Amino acid sequence: MKDVFLNEMGVVCALGDEGDTVARALFDARGPGNAATDDVTPGRPLVLGRVLSPLPSMDDQPVALRGRNNALLRRAFAQIAPAVAAAIERHGAHRVAVVLGTSTSGIGEAEHALHQRALGQPWPQGFHYAQQEMGTPARFVRELSGARGPAWTVSTACSSSAKAMMSAARLLRAGIADVVIAGGADSLCRFTVEGFSALESVSAQRCNPFSRNRDGINIGEGAGLFLMSLAPGPVRLSGWGETSDAHHLSAPDPAGTGAIDAMGLAIARAGLRPADIDYVNLHGTATRQNDAMESRAMQAVFGAPVAASATKPLTGHTLGAAGAIEAALCWLTLARNPDGLLPPHWWDGEADRELPPLALVAPGQRAAHRPRHLLSHSFAFGGSNAVLAFSGE
Repeated sequence: MKDVFLNEMGVVCALGDEGDTVARALFDARGPGNAATDDVTPGRPLVLGRVLSPLPSMDDQPVALRGRNNALLRRAFAQIAPAVAAAIERHGAHRVAVVLGTSTSGIGEAEHALHQRALGQPWPQGFHYAQQEMGTPARFVRELSGARGPAWTVSTACSSSAKAMMSAARLLRAGIADVVIAGGADSLCRFTVEGFSALESVSAQRCNPFSRNRDGINIGEGAGLFLMSLAPGPVRLSGWGETSDAHHLSAPDPAGTGAIDAMGLAIARAGLRPADIDYVNLHGTATRQNDAMESRAMQAVFGAPVAASATKPLTGHTLGAAGAIEAALCWLTLARNPDGLLPPHWWDGEADRELPPLALVAPGQRAAHRPRHLLSHSFAFGGSNAVLAFSGE
């Protein structure tokens, strides 16, 4: 089978607005990241994974393509733009595809517009219905990049951008494209925060994955983009696995059958054994049911604990962008990590004794040897399970 590589990476999230900044914050023993604010829920402070740096202006774009989601993508795309331009020059624009994941698209702009309309005011001049369409992110990146190959957006809740990267790999292996811009973005808005609050799944404190005191997620925002191709690069997408539980609209299968199968498929497609995996980026939402299911799945696949962490206390749960942003953290762990550090697990240290134990990474912990093979989990509503395997040089 043809190897698929992640040649270039761009990222913006609560940890920073470009790769080196994010890497420094990721491995920082002080644990930056999510912070309390009531910007999204006035009068009710919540800890959120917000992007604090200024985002690029969208004034030069058609109204239908403006919005925070696309501004996040623009920030991430700027980091890979020279490589994309070179790929278009080499292969032709029609051989460059775009596959992205999202769950919110421009719903934040629609919220603001509807609020004004409810007050009897006209629709804002800067609002266009198409801003909230799920296809808008891929359309924006296609226009921004000059790519003219296939372009679409995947929206399968929290597995969206992980599945977008799988779709990109299939395009490359099938010979339909020579290069794919793949990843995803989601932006903070009341729709997601209030929706998860209605499910009693949002924590007012920094989320506490796998603790006996865990009480819900922190919603986050951000974008991650990759230039993917068959040309050798610093990180290889060595395997992937996807399954569907068909168990419940929002709750995972408690036995973790679909998650176990997705992990097994990713490891097998990579030509590896569970013992070859050096680190696992856990989905780790800090909700009661997800963490319980995931810990059981980890035990079923690995038996002996493998180094693992949930990075959502640092980034927030970025929903449709989570797969891409956590893939970016794995990319940085493999490609820009000379000290062999592992992404740390931030929590209160009080393990849930009802769950199988996990080898959670302490801040400042180094791998026993240079990390070579990593897994990243994305387990979404509706039982949409996606697992990516990454391998370094």
